[in-house]
Amino acid sequence: LSEVVKNGTPYLGTSAGSNICGLTMQTTNDMPIVYPPSFKTLGLISFNLNPHYLDPDANSKHMGETRETRIKEYHAFNTVPVLGLREGSWLDVKGDTVTLKGDLTARLFRQNQTPEELKTESDLSFIK
Repeated sequence: LSEVVKNGTPYLGTSAGSNICGLTMQTTNDMPIVYPPSFKTLGLISFNLNPHYLDPDANSKHMGETRETRIKEYHAFNTVPVLGLREGSWLDVKGDTVTLKGDLTARLFRQNQTPEELKTESDLSFIK
């Protein structure tokens, strides 16, 4: 699939289909119940995604892990940037150019850095 897309065939992925476009599936919202042979994915973009990203809700009584917490746990051992992609947002990838589309911002997480909000229509090609 990676080679076909890199050779020009359009690809549209949503949810897990977008998650596999990053470097690994280590930032998916689902925990595997069996250890996969590899966490490597298609590598069509130079960072990982967290699709369906939700901001922490200070009023929530859930007391479970937030997506931000999970991404910070990932960054305790990994340096690959993670883009929290909110509902209704998507990435338009043309060659080496990656553009954030949709009505909402996205949240960029990098190891040992404060998360950064990125506006729609932002060029994300700088994320490595």
